[in-house]
Amino acid sequence: MGRVQGKIALITGAASGIGLATAQLLAKEGAKVVLADYNVEGAKAEAENIKALGGEAVGVFLDASKEESIKEAVEFTVSEYGTITILYNNVGLTNLHKDLDVVNIDLDEWDRLMNVNAKSVLLGSRFAIPHMIKAGGGSIINTASMAAFAGDSVRSAYGASKAAVVNLTRYIAAQYGKDKIRCNAVAPGLILTPAAKGNMPPALLAIFEKYNALPYHGEAEDIGNTVLFLASDESKFITGQTIEVEGGHYMANPSIADFQALMAQSK
Repeated sequence: MGRVQGKIALITGAASGIGLATAQLLAKEGAKVVLADYNVEGAKAEAENIKALGGEAVGVFLDASKEESIKEAVEFTVSEYGTITILYNNVGLTNLHKDLDVVNIDLDEWDRLMNVNAKSVLLGSRFAIPHMIKAGGGSIINTASMAAFAGDSVRSAYGASKAAVVNLTRYIAAQYGKDKIRCNAVAPGLILTPAAKGNMPPALLAIFEKYNALPYHGEAEDIGNTVLFLASDESKFITGQTIEVEGGHYMANPSIADFQALMAQSK
């Protein structure tokens, strides 16, 4: 307990999934947490749930596609709790219907995903960093994706936007490290958020599990625990890094699962 005691955290996309799991963990460990989300009623309700468990939290509206809305969420955090020392840039969009291969991708969708997935990270950091400098330092954590490191048949804009997040993380770390501001990213693989559970059929989940090194999928808390570590002083000498939290899905020869199945049949 108390791993982030006294710290002030703004978490975007916090009404559900990874953002909510992170908010709950940070609050449990002593941080005062602002849950920012387009679903403001959901964010406020979850903040009340955190408070009912003894934590300190409040919900606020955020439209991550709008610069002014991001600025207002940061300013709300500072007005509510006096400063901001943890920023978790977690909002991200994907669209399998429009974000296609390079020849067929909807160019408006390219612009939309770049704006929300990458520019919102820039803007959240831009508005939070001056307050962190005044506070004597802070930790910025960004949600990247394993899509930043591997090609795919679709989701060209999503992968490119997340690759931008990975490198922007390094730039922020390099530019503001002397101000005692650390910046790191987390790159999830398939995580069983409520949205994933509701939208992905069992056959598709089985394909992902087949190629995991571990015999199970990740949960939102797995990302939340990684963010908690990066937000805490336990990681005070770590900056500019992207931690891959993906069950070993991408770390081996991609044909290994098929070779293992073939060898099992020959026994």
